Amino acid sequence: MKTVMVTGALGFVGSALSRRMLAEGVAVIGVDDWSSASPLAGALLQEPGFMLLDVDLASFNVRDIVRNAAKEHSVETVFHLACPASPIDYFSRPIETLEVCSTGTQTAALAALDTHAVLVFTSTSEVYGDPLESPQSEDYWGNVNPTGPRAAYDEGKRYAEALITAMGRQLGLKYRIARLFNTYGPGMRANDGRIVPAIIGSLRSGKPIPIFGNGLQTRSLCFIDDTVSGILALAASDVSGPMNIGRDDENTILEIAGVAATILNVPLRTELLPARADDPVRRRPDVSLARRSLGWEALTSLPTGISSTIDYFASLDEQADISLV
Repeated sequence: MKTVMVTGALGFVGSALSRRMLAEGVAVIGVDDWSSASPLAGALLQEPGFMLLDVDLASFNVRDIVRNAAKEHSVETVFHLACPASPIDYFSRPIETLEVCSTGTQTAALAALDTHAVLVFTSTSEVYGDPLESPQSEDYWGNVNPTGPRAAYDEGKRYAEALITAMGRQLGLKYRIARLFNTYGPGMRANDGRIVPAIIGSLRSGKPIPIFGNGLQTRSLCFIDDTVSGILALAASDVSGPMNIGRDDENTILEIAGVAATILNVPLRTELLPARADDPVRRRPDVSLARRSLGWEALTSLPTGISSTIDYFASLDEQADISLV
């Protein structure tokens, strides 16, 4: 059986990727410490073909454990997703975020080198910072504040890209770099601080949606199934990247909130709050490279994806109610 390693396997995107791999008959060695686990992560432990290394990838002390596991199971691909990805996480744990982007990335890359595997790294649209051009293409170098409140995540991912490409040049590391744009869908934590859970949670509870700034800043939301398909398409290609993986429709925060309110059939009420420092005004990927090189594009419409996500959060509430009986 083919075996892959997924760091951050219990997180939102990592658990979705792991489930897809398992469904395709691929064994998965997950590396995660549960620090930002998805509500759906626990079910992975019951899946045949899934093994968890319950370790903190940012710790230098676990390097031999991870590398030995990769060698013992002849891992063919290392998907490196480990990193706090929601604002609540990287604002509260900036040092840990930088450590997993540096020490953790080196550990994942060395594990890939040990077994002559391909390292597939999920970077982020945040490497573009608050962009001065739109849409953002892969050759845009970005506009990032290196000492701002978002710097641990933005610069951590930029450093990881630099480290991976340096190891490619110097050590022959085979790699793929995917720059993920705002991903959403089933598997998110309700309180992780990202746009879609915040909007849905406020609407379902009858509270005003907190809007930082005027709500006219834009995002391009990509449904989780499409993101996973993009990552796998890149992994199967011979393109190193960086490669934008996202949906190129651009919506304001208020438009996204309006879609969710319409689906839920509830009034749209908002609470305007001061804009957050370095919050990007525009976020839209140029995905022409992915279309041309991978034959991939995001197919899920915003209303379809939001509706599926609403159903998911409703199911979590139902499960919680049952557990209290």
